[in-house]
Amino acid sequence: MLEEVERWLTRRSWSAADHPPDSVRAAAGGTGVSVVLPALNEAATVGDIVATIRRELMERVPLVDELVVIDSGSTDATAEVARRAGARVVHRDAILPRLPAVPGKGEVLWRSLLVTSGDIVCFIDADLQDFSADFVSGIVGPLLAHPEVQFVKAMYDRPLGEAPGQGGRVTELVARPLLNLHWPLLAGFVQPLGGEYAVRRSLLERLPFPVGYGVELGLLVDALHTVGLDALAQVDVGVRVHRHQDGRALGRMAAAIYRTAQVRLSRGHLVRPSLTQYERGPDGFVPRTYPVDTQERPPMCEIEEYVARHAA
Repeated sequence: MLEEVERWLTRRSWSAADHPPDSVRAAAGGTGVSVVLPALNEAATVGDIVATIRRELMERVPLVDELVVIDSGSTDATAEVARRAGARVVHRDAILPRLPAVPGKGEVLWRSLLVTSGDIVCFIDADLQDFSADFVSGIVGPLLAHPEVQFVKAMYDRPLGEAPGQGGRVTELVARPLLNLHWPLLAGFVQPLGGEYAVRRSLLERLPFPVGYGVELGLLVDALHTVGLDALAQVDVGVRVHRHQDGRALGRMAAAIYRTAQVRLSRGHLVRPSLTQYERGPDGFVPRTYPVDTQERPPMCEIEEYVARHAA
């Protein structure tokens, strides 16, 4: 590990307990905080997350000013559950309707900037189980307490079933090798692909957003190049328990992440933006080919509607 990264780890790694909600709120001044949950068929978990944030960080301690669930086309009761728990729910397709939405998590996060107003935007995945408000206050805290910090990611243990520390398979097999080999300054991040992070709007609006699963790696790499390592940080929030995807879904995720890295390395053309996987059928293995996300949204500060909204 680079000496610069070792120094960064001692300066820019905290525990959630280092920034308790009461002290964080006192440091906030007039800084607004928006929490965004991207959600697709998460009725089983989104309500508990929303209710916890409202109770702990909006009512008990007024840290969060805005709580928004962006529904990206759920076919279950996600929107109803989230609304009943106290979130403002916005459908992905209702945001920037002149530009048809494409499937993908990054697309939803990008569009969320148009319907939120906080100076700090905190993204939280909607499939978390046993959710703690530390996931929000822990990562928002350094941004409020340290003006030079601009991007904070959560770090945590990721169990796989009963096996501790065995989650995050795409992180260990794809993202971590890519970062260590090509962006060694980011080697100190424990969970580079984690979906829980808080960023100053003034930075987010300047970054392009890969529309799919590559969004976390893309934002992290681009933030490094835009503001430098010392403006990035991470916070230990304990344990992250969530719904795990099967191996084929992880393969598609890995392909999107590799493609995101490739574009940032060369800004070149992906020769064959597809991935073929195999499933056993009655007559043997059947190939199934899936497109790899190849689209990115431009920095939000280049979108006319966003500029007009924030100039008003």
